[in-house]
Amino acid sequence: MSAPSEHAADTEVRVRFAPSPTGPLHIGGVRTALFNWLFARRHGGKVILRIDDTDRDRSREEYLENILASFRWLGVDFDEGPHVGGPHAPYRQSERLDLYRKALDTLVERGLAYPCYCTDEELEAERREQLAQGKAPRYSGRCRHLTPEQREAYEREGRKPAWRLKVDLDGPVVVPDLIRGNVTFDPDQIDDFILVKRDGMPTYHFASVVDDIAMGITHIIRGEEHLSNTPRHVVLFRALGAPLPKFAHVPMILAPDRTKLSKRHGATSIDDFRALGFLPEALVNYSLLLGYYPGEGREIFTPAEIAPEFSLERINKAPAVFDMEKLRWVNAHYLRNLPLDTVYNHALPFLRSAGYLPEHPTPEEVELAKRRLDAVRSRVSTLVEVVDWLSYFYRPVETYEPKGVAKHFALPTDAGQPAGNLAKAREVAARLERAAEALEPVEIWSAPYLEPAYRALIERLGIKSGDLIHPTRLALTGRTVGPGLFDVMELLGKETTIERLRRAAQWIRDRVAQLEADFGETQDSLGL
Repeated sequence: MSAPSEHAADTEVRVRFAPSPTGPLHIGGVRTALFNWLFARRHGGKVILRIDDTDRDRSREEYLENILASFRWLGVDFDEGPHVGGPHAPYRQSERLDLYRKALDTLVERGLAYPCYCTDEELEAERREQLAQGKAPRYSGRCRHLTPEQREAYEREGRKPAWRLKVDLDGPVVVPDLIRGNVTFDPDQIDDFILVKRDGMPTYHFASVVDDIAMGITHIIRGEEHLSNTPRHVVLFRALGAPLPKFAHVPMILAPDRTKLSKRHGATSIDDFRALGFLPEALVNYSLLLGYYPGEGREIFTPAEIAPEFSLERINKAPAVFDMEKLRWVNAHYLRNLPLDTVYNHALPFLRSAGYLPEHPTPEEVELAKRRLDAVRSRVSTLVEVVDWLSYFYRPVETYEPKGVAKHFALPTDAGQPAGNLAKAREVAARLERAAEALEPVEIWSAPYLEPAYRALIERLGIKSGDLIHPTRLALTGRTVGPGLFDVMELLGKETTIERLRRAAQWIRDRVAQLEADFGETQDSLGL
């Protein structure tokens, strides 16, 4: 059956994202929040952030702060919420208990709710008995018809009641879903469920529906894990005499092994991804690629760019599979293409943590850091990789890549296993010394002046460009690949560049001397 129409134009769209502060914000929650944001913006409506914190045992203030901070970092704004206020404040359920009590009183007055004095032990015994009989566990309704005398007796025992909804269904419950079409639930699946617990706190089902009614929510867009809860919500909306909002249940995000994405698969929270060096722009973009088709094969976009044409019909019904390599690809795009100042601001905490910059860098340090960042950002996928690629600009080169040592320094890569040609290695050392000498007279230390000096030396030596450029790169960075060599020289500075060339030349000579001492002259005579 086809899905119902998304929106009637004569009503204002009001959607909400309602996380529980029982853990840090998860990538799946971000995607759901973004779908709500896009739907509201598409239809000129409002998106509300509501905190469902009625679980006293698991809700934590630090998780609420994490949720708010994560959305600020991601650049996701809300029209109403605990941090911005609004006409339906407060937006934390723990501060709305009076509203739930009034709603419960209304149901009791209508004869639709009743106190349940069953203990946990009695309910568990009932559940086990039903399972033993091959029945699906459900509340039997044993407290539904208690007499006043029986209730009074329970009260004298010190029992505090929970409150249950009387559920009398004459047929299946149909949930009209904007993504899945009509979803039908057998009435036997819905028992007299609890509205308010013995400690006076509302259940998720009750508080959620009461708030959705009070806040005028027109569309409920949430994860498919809530689909099994929705029949109870439909029953509650009807019991409270409120019209049904439209529902849309978003498919799950699966790990590459097709199981539910969880911590055991690696990063899942926004804090995790942030620590791994992903940019907020990339996380938002990639989140929207998980199960949503923006059209025309587009993969790089901002929420604002697709909001005018956003449609729930473009959300795939099948689960999305999280692909870390695809996220890295998206992140690399933003590292290359965002304004340099934006990338620098994202990278700054990483640069400070690595010890590259002080807490309060000077304008000169900031300018140099930006230039160095600009030189490497097209070659990396994360800010963690940025730190690695910038290391040789801020720290002495202590080691050289083994494959580079063998190929460009003509030296063995493992002690005790000589390889290469020692005469050639001595020649590389001499060329690096000549390079240092050729750079000494260069007064304007910038790539356009450094390259001609190097090219002239290559011509005087009568060698191929690579015979000097590759050993030079290894000497300056310890690596075989990187930004343009003359840009590296410029960003290292004259003193450091010349010092590293001479240090590498001496390192090669020392290695040659050690090999000659260990293996004798047979190295050269054998051409090894």
